[in-house]
Amino acid sequence: MRADPTALNRRLFLAAPIALAACNPLSAEASDPPAPEAAPLKDIVPCPFGATATTSQIGDSIFVDQMLKHVDQVTPEWELKMERTLGAGFTHDFSASDRVVDWAHGHGLRSHGHTLIWYSQGGEVFNDSVPRDRFVAEFDRYIAAAVGRYRGRMAGWDVVNEPVAEDGNGLRDCHWSRVLGQDGYMIRAFQQAKAADPDAVLFLNEYNLENNPVKGATFLRLVERLLKLGAPISGIGTQSHLDIEIPAGRITAFMRDAASLGLPIHVSELDGSLFRWERGVDLRPRSERRAQQAARMGELAEAFFALPDAQRYAFTTWGLRDIDSWLLRPEGRNLPDDSPVLLNAEGRANPGYAAVVRAAR
Repeated sequence: MRADPTALNRRLFLAAPIALAACNPLSAEASDPPAPEAAPLKDIVPCPFGATATTSQIGDSIFVDQMLKHVDQVTPEWELKMERTLGAGFTHDFSASDRVVDWAHGHGLRSHGHTLIWYSQGGEVFNDSVPRDRFVAEFDRYIAAAVGRYRGRMAGWDVVNEPVAEDGNGLRDCHWSRVLGQDGYMIRAFQQAKAADPDAVLFLNEYNLENNPVKGATFLRLVERLLKLGAPISGIGTQSHLDIEIPAGRITAFMRDAASLGLPIHVSELDGSLFRWERGVDLRPRSERRAQQAARMGELAEAFFALPDAQRYAFTTWGLRDIDSWLLRPEGRNLPDDSPVLLNAEGRANPGYAAVVRAAR
C-alpha cells in the first residue's frame, strides 16, 4: 500500500513499530529455495484474478509484462483515495486514476474502484467548520463525480471502507458519522453510488474479518442491517491481510458465514506478512513461517473457490509481486525481507502461489 500515514496504523496484526524489523531473525534468513516458474494465475483461478497498479508501476515494462501475464482485474492502489483526488475547496482531481483505468482498459483488463468513503481520509476538507448543508452536498457531489466519471468502466467499487471499530466492538466514529450518523453516511454513500452507476457491484470493504471473529460477526451484522435500511449493497469485500498464525479453520468459518448472505464476495487486498508484530521476536526458521503462510492462503483460496460462481467476484492480491507490496516499501512498512504475496520479485512462484493453485484445481 502506498505511503498513507493515516492508514499505516490501521491493521491490528501490523501495528507494532517498524523497529522490530531490525532485530527480527527473518532478516538473517531472508532467502527462500529457488522458486518455480509461475503459470498465469488468470488461467488457473475460477474467477477474475486481480492486483493493484500505480501510475509509476504502469511505466515499468517488466511490471506490465507480469500484470498482463497474470491479471484480469486492476485496482488503482492509491489513485482513487481522497488523499489524491480531493483538494482544498472541495476540488476534484482524477487525473492519476484516469491513467491507471485507461491503462487497464487499453489492455483489455477490467477495473475495480478503491475507495470512495473511508474513515481515515477526507477529514481535512470535510471538517467540522463546514456547514451541514454544504457537507452533505459535497459528499453527494464527490461520489457522483467519482463513480459517474467511470460509469460502465468499473466492475465494482469499495463504496465504504473499514467502518467497523478496530477490536470489532461496534463502529468507528469519524467525520462522516459525526454529520450523517454511523449508519446514515454508509446508506447515503451506497445510494449515491447506485444512482451514479446502477450496474456496478457496490462493496462494503473491511479488514481483519478472517483474523478476528468478533470483527467478522460485527461486519456481517452491519451488512444485514444496512440492507434492511435500504442501502443498495451488492457485494462484500474482505481485504484478507492475513495473520498467518490464526488457527486453521477460522478463515473457512468466516467465508461460510459471509456466503450465507448470498452476495458476491471480493478477496480484495490479499497478502500475508511473514513478520510477527504483536508477539515479539520470532525465532522460528523462515521455512516454518512460509508453511504457515501457505496454509492460510490455501485455506482462504479453497473456501473462496468453493463458493458458487455468482459469489466469486474476484481474488485480488495487494501487489502482484513482493517488490510491488506496500509492506516492502520504505514509505510503507519498510520490510525489504518480507514476502507477502504470491509471486516473488522475479515473478516466480512463492509457496502461497502453489497453495492457491492447488485450491483452484
